[in-house]
Amino acid sequence: MSVAGTYDCVTKTPMGDQKSKFTINVDGDSFTGQNAGAMGSMDVVDGKVDGNNITWKMNMTVPMPMTLECDAVIDGDTLTGNVKAGAFGTMAMTGTRAA
Repeated sequence: MSVAGTYDCVTKTPMGDQKSKFTINVDGDSFTGQNAGAMGSMDVVDGKVDGNNITWKMNMTVPMPMTLECDAVIDGDTLTGNVKAGAFGTMAMTGTRAA
């Protein structure tokens, strides 16, 4: 099964749980997409696909400018991953395929 799709995600942040819709558009061994939530949307940068494993970056602007480094494993319709936010450490990200 392809990792492509839209996932309803929750990221455990220092400001509480942040819900978002994470879209993955696969093209060979790379992907583009967007993570959109209450604090705005961030485009996927440098998205890579290796089987069920994905890695990507996002350039956050709110509440402060920062590059987030992300990785996840997609098992069926479940996404389990991490978002590394510099000095703020690593935050857990989970999701369920919506489409």
